[in-house]
Parts: sequence; C-alpha cells; structure tokens
Amino acid sequence: MYKAMVNMKCAGTLSMMQFLNPPYIIAVLIALSIHEWAHAFVAWKLGDSTAKHQGRLTINPIAHIDPLGALMFLVVGFGWAKPVPVNAYAFKKIARDTSLTALAGPFSNLVLAFGAFIGLSLLNIHAGTVNGLLDLSAGGSPFLIILVQILRASLFVNLALMAFNLFPLAPLDGSKILYVFLPDDWHMKYDEFMQYGQWILLFLIFGESLLPFPILSTWVHTIMQFVLGVFSIIG
Repeated sequence: MYKAMVNMKCAGTLSMMQFLNPPYIIAVLIALSIHEWAHAFVAWKLGDSTAKHQGRLTINPIAHIDPLGALMFLVVGFGWAKPVPVNAYAFKKIARDTSLTALAGPFSNLVLAFGAFIGLSLLNIHAGTVNGLLDLSAGGSPFLIILVQILRASLFVNLALMAFNLFPLAPLDGSKILYVFLPDDWHMKYDEFMQYGQWILLFLIFGESLLPFPILSTWVHTIMQFVLGVFSIIG
C-alpha cells in the first residue's frame, strides 16, 4: 500500500492560523488527491487494477481522505491520506513496477509544484525560497490575492509532500522507490526491517528536537530548496 504523507513542520514554522488558512486546506486536498490518484493510475497501467476496483482511481478527495490522518493534520501539523492498495504480484516485474508506482506520487506533486511556480512567475510573484512561500500577503484585487495565496500554498505543500515522501523509510514512498535498487537476496531482510519503519518515522517526527541533528527537517528543506533552485533556472 502507498500512503501519502505531508509534514508541514519539517519545511518551516507555521502558526495555527497560517496552517488552517483556506488556501492551505485547498492545496493539501488537491495535492493528496492527485498523489494518491497517481499511485492508482500507474499501478493500473502496470497491470494491477486493485485500486481501480476500490474506487481509488479518482481525484475526488473524499475517496482518499483518512479520518485519523485528517485529524492529525489539524492537531499536530502533519497528516496522511488513505493508502492506495497495491497487489505487487499483479506486476510483470515486481521490483521495477513497485518502484514506479511509488514514484508516481511524488512525481505528481513535482508537476503540481512546477505548475504553481509557473503561475506565480506569470504573476511576477517571487517564490525563490522556502521562507518566502510562507508569506501570504499580496497586493492587488481580492481575486488576485486569493489566486496568489492558493498558488503559494500549492507550491509549498506539493514540494513538502514530495520531499517528505521521498524519505527512504516505510510507509513513505521512498522505501518502495529504493526497492528496485536492492539486490534480490536483500528484499526479504529489507521488508523485515521496514516493518519497524512507521515507528522509526514517528520517533523522527516527534523526537526531532531530542536529536543532535534534525534529520527530517534537513531532508525536506534541502530537497525543497534544490527543486526551487531548478525551477528558478527553468522558469
């Protein structure tokens, strides 16, 4: 199964008012829905129709919302969508197709983030740093202000979602993407280790302040800044 997770705390400090701002809620719903749809779509194209039969091949947020994940998002600043069910044995090449299905989610967020960046560029709004994305102020008409807020939120949320899910630890997508690069005789031991992945991940999230080095924050922030730099060159 593939679960889209977004940790907003890893990418910057948000006040509760900023976090519950409607543009962020809209951006999160779109980002998570497209992320999960991408998993389901690629799995279907590669031969596994499990997600399609369970109604997950859709961008309707209702099909992807996890009640606990939504509650966690509102309470502690990170959340997740319902995992997309995947039957790896339906794939022709299990390791390769498992990795491609996992990669589809973060890639979809990269595309959405680039679209938001282009939109901001066309509006001549600077979005070259992570900290700059947190500034919701914008001049102009009410429509322009709302549009800029949604685009900024979409850029930030999608970059954070992409970066966080690329972390190579279950249940994040990065753990499945890494699968294809491992020798066949490592797969069983790798799967056994990843059974503890969610507990390690929770420790990294909630115990980050206790660690001498902020692993998740550094991972997410570095990827976001790198991608923004690439966007700036392309755009």
